[in-house]
Amino acid sequence: MTVETWWVWMILAAVFVIGEIFTAGFFLLWFGIGAAAAGLLALLGIGAGWQWVAFIVVSGVLFAVSRRFAERLTQEQPSGVGADRLIGKKGIVLEVIDNIKASGRVRVGQEEWRARGETDDTIPVDARVEVVRVDGTHVVVRLFKEEE
Repeated sequence: MTVETWWVWMILAAVFVIGEIFTAGFFLLWFGIGAAAAGLLALLGIGAGWQWVAFIVVSGVLFAVSRRFAERLTQEQPSGVGADRLIGKKGIVLEVIDNIKASGRVRVGQEEWRARGETDDTIPVDARVEVVRVDGTHVVVRLFKEEE
């Protein structure tokens, strides 16, 4: 490879970085940085073998380090955080819950949510309900029966 090979590495680096913009996950960025490192070696006149070693090592090390960092940041959300905090909470029906008509609203604490019934039975206004799960922007509820 000649000294002009650095252009090839830099174009490859640009392709990887631009590709990263259109994908998720910080996967291609590290190959772009590896290609830039190889291009720098080519610009300095260092042989093709060392350029490939630099590309592979730099890309591999950055990829490995970023995976460990990402795993720490994306740990499973503990229960009771976010919308899951509503599970088991009691609420009041504000609009009749009818799964067939796709209608229903409840108030849980200070928040109003669209609601669906756990079964296809309609639940009337002012009925007390318990949140069974959260499904997207809806809470799934069942009638709350106080234990006697």
